Amino acid sequence: MATEIITKEDLNEFRELLLNDFKAILQGKPIAENTKWLKSYQVKNMLKISPGTLQNLRVNGTINYTKIGGILYYKYEDIQRLLEGNHKRK
Repeated sequence: MATEIITKEDLNEFRELLLNDFKAILQGKPIAENTKWLKSYQVKNMLKISPGTLQNLRVNGTINYTKIGGILYYKYEDIQRLLEGNHKRK
């Protein structure tokens, strides 16, 4: 099992995101529209996929990402586009 160190900056970023989410809820806005960048765990939860599937989507170019300091970030709009592109009609 890999160990991940959480820094003060990570906690401050989490606090800011959490406060923004609460503000969005109170204003009646969907949380996801307020979030421009998503981390891997958020994308996996959104798409209900495994880490391996997410990796395959990155490798084959289905999902674009940005890597900063070992953390992968995904644009919310790209994930929405992926979902809409795979929408099937009856």
